[in-house]
Amino acid sequence: MSIFQSTDIILPKGVNMEQWAVIACDQFTSDPAYWQRVRATAGEGPSTIHMILPEAELGSANEAEAVESINAAMERYLKEDVFAVYPDSYIYVERTLADGSVRPGLLGAVDLEGYDYHVGSDSPIRATEKTVLERIPPRQRVRKDAAIELPHVLMLCDDDKKQLIEPISQLRDSLPLLYDFELMEQGGRIRGWLLQGENAKAFDARLAAFSASVDEKYADLAGASVLLAVGDGNHSLATAKSCYEALKAANSEADLSNHPARYSLVELENIHDPSLVFAPIHRIITGVDAQKLLADMGTICAEGGYNVEWVIGDQSGVISLDRSRGELAVAVLQEFLDQWLVENSGEIDYIHGDDEVKALAAQDNAIGFLLPAMEKHQLFRGVISGGALPRKTFSMGHAREKRYYLEGRKIK
Repeated sequence: MSIFQSTDIILPKGVNMEQWAVIACDQFTSDPAYWQRVRATAGEGPSTIHMILPEAELGSANEAEAVESINAAMERYLKEDVFAVYPDSYIYVERTLADGSVRPGLLGAVDLEGYDYHVGSDSPIRATEKTVLERIPPRQRVRKDAAIELPHVLMLCDDDKKQLIEPISQLRDSLPLLYDFELMEQGGRIRGWLLQGENAKAFDARLAAFSASVDEKYADLAGASVLLAVGDGNHSLATAKSCYEALKAANSEADLSNHPARYSLVELENIHDPSLVFAPIHRIITGVDAQKLLADMGTICAEGGYNVEWVIGDQSGVISLDRSRGELAVAVLQEFLDQWLVENSGEIDYIHGDDEVKALAAQDNAIGFLLPAMEKHQLFRGVISGGALPRKTFSMGHAREKRYYLEGRKIK
């Protein structure tokens, strides 16, 4: 059985779709006004806001009450026949972003037996960054009794030949259009087409061929190959995995091979699509002897290495980090900084914009490092060689470009 496959997908029928779809719960965590506007837009009508708990509210005094309300809303929507069911299906998705670019994806289910979020895993589906285990239990409390899962996980494939998703775009106009609407809060536009039958089987055949070629693609690297990598929503997928493992432990003698909790709904995207932009996340170190730090970095430099710009006050320069120390410049730099800060004073922060880094590096006792953007072909290679990418390696789109909750799947 494939680790990514068609499944029974549910969609609301006869509802206001702009009110229905809301952004991933881990966005706008420091902007309560955003979520207040979302709740005001949705009102009392059917909406995914009534079936999720924004991350900003995890651990709050009313969390237990909120979780109970979420479970009740799911049961009510099922009882009131809010959903249409599309059996054994994929959904081909096109998301139009604020800059006008269109991001294609394919909604399907991943087999959680093929996913392991721990560093050093050799599973075919892996996290791109280290999973913070402390972030899982609060999410378990939301999911463990839920009847429905709503996906915001973006799963990535390294399909430089564009064999998997791109052929679907050529036949989309012959597919049934399921939805086409503007997303709330300037989220852009989203359209989705149903993929079933022979068209779904054709995708399955392409995925099988792609999967068979992966080992050869990464043959020069030590470590097991990766078929799919989590680009966004890893802690949500890790929560699905942990809930499934708990279910297995509680039913050790039961056959759960076809249990719906074994699978999780995700959107598969190709890292080589031009709409996917990997932006670098820079480093700023404050409360530090900047000149000493810079001098100590000589131990990790080598001619012909990764070029990284440093900024101290109004001074700047370039250091060349030794390529033999890792597949990515950020990996070499982060490993050094982590160790150096154990032995020396200083605080590290992670900054998106060049100008912001330069402004922060202008203060006393500070140094900034401007990292190059990660090349797309480096992502999977970095995961294979390093077990996971260093934290804050790259940013995949802005907050409003994250996935919105829209489609669903029964998990009980």
